Amino acid sequence: MDWSRENRGVSARLAVIVALLCLCSSYEAASFERAAVRSVSAGGSAAPKHRNAYATMMYMGTPRDYEFYVAIRVMMRSLVKLGVDADLVVIASLDVPLAWVRSLEGEDGARVIRVENLNNPYKNQVSPDSRFKLTLNKLYAWSLVEYERVVMLDADNLFLQNTDELFQCGQYCAVFINPCIFHTGLFVLQPSMEVFHNMLHEVEVGRENSDGLDQGFLCSYFPDLLDQPMFHPPGNGTKLNGHFRLPLGYQMDASYFYLKLRWNIPCGPNSVITFPSAPNFKPWYWWSYPVLPLGLSWHENRRQTLGYADELPCLSILSTIYLGIIAAIYLVRFNLSKLFYRQAEKSVFFTQTSLRVVVLCSMLSAYVLPFVLIPTTVHPLMGWTLYLAGAFTLCSVSISVFLLPVLAALTPLMGIIGALLVMANPHYQDGVMRALAIFAYAFCFAPILWTSLKKVSSGLQVALEREGLLHKLPEANSPTGINKLC
Repeated sequence: MDWSRENRGVSARLAVIVALLCLCSSYEAASFERAAVRSVSAGGSAAPKHRNAYATMMYMGTPRDYEFYVAIRVMMRSLVKLGVDADLVVIASLDVPLAWVRSLEGEDGARVIRVENLNNPYKNQVSPDSRFKLTLNKLYAWSLVEYERVVMLDADNLFLQNTDELFQCGQYCAVFINPCIFHTGLFVLQPSMEVFHNMLHEVEVGRENSDGLDQGFLCSYFPDLLDQPMFHPPGNGTKLNGHFRLPLGYQMDASYFYLKLRWNIPCGPNSVITFPSAPNFKPWYWWSYPVLPLGLSWHENRRQTLGYADELPCLSILSTIYLGIIAAIYLVRFNLSKLFYRQAEKSVFFTQTSLRVVVLCSMLSAYVLPFVLIPTTVHPLMGWTLYLAGAFTLCSVSISVFLLPVLAALTPLMGIIGALLVMANPHYQDGVMRALAIFAYAFCFAPILWTSLKKVSSGLQVALEREGLLHKLPEANSPTGINKLC
């Protein structure tokens, strides 16, 4: 009897243990999906503080990783400056450097959620530009179920004012920049694990995707958005249900600005500017202004928030190098005969044609090399100043080495300065007049540039003849030792 009672007790305990194990297994199964979706950073991600969030994504493996890191930080800080009532979230792939994660969390106040990169089965459709191949990571926004609404953003958004009313929108809301295709640089969503897993399934089975990117996938996933009503935020602050189109004022394409050189978008608040076109003229590039005037607005936003301390050491080093080269030019006078003549043969080391090619390459290098050495994200005023200084320095080297006419050799540099002044003129009535002015300047300057190139070529010929004549002069008057040194 005691044995059977003890046996029943053991069985009861085993049943309890099995039940607990089943409960734990079901809990782990329910939470495994989240564990697979996100992996908290080494320092840990802060708990949510608000019901809603502004989110963006960051991944590695492209030539522009640092640029987008800077752009995300500027955008995050600008949102803080506007006093948004929401968390700032960065969905970062696991290979994002921990130093960047700490800066985003500690200095910018963002929640960084680490995720595995989603495989892109459409990658054969994507252009060779590798920066697009991981854009499906944007789907992780639907996994942020701790929030009621999320505004998902690309890094190239420039906020002009607070847009918290977007959190009143429905389950999915986006802007139609293109008349027929909505833009995924900013959209509102209601997080849902059910929707998230359904999206992953649709990706896996190869749902139709027109461009192989997040844009094509989401347009395929929400095909009827064009037929949905326009979003107008309720005055009582309630959240809407359903899908809505956002007014264009929430995602103003910078291209519209350049037509009138001002905003003229009456539908919706003119709150957010986006830069979807011309990837080599994103607003954070220093050369974007004055080529595209809105670049200065982005840099002014950066100056007021993040600053430029990270780029200053590189700028200081380049400035020191250029000053050192200028000093060397004046202290050490190069002589063309020492470089291109052989004393014994009294003949030109290179033919005249080869020498002209060398001079042309040196002049091109003088204008190209400073451009690629400058950090891409510095302020335009700093970037152009350093570029002009570097071009002048390297042109001076070519002038000194090849004995070129100074004014003719520096004509391209003066032309660049003139073009910058024409583009930066703030008094154009619209973008058409600005484009015509730039075209007229180029048309008028082209003959001057051609004349200067001819003068450089003739000046080089004169230098060759002069150096050749110097070698034909009687050398008996010169000590043999000096001749050997020369």
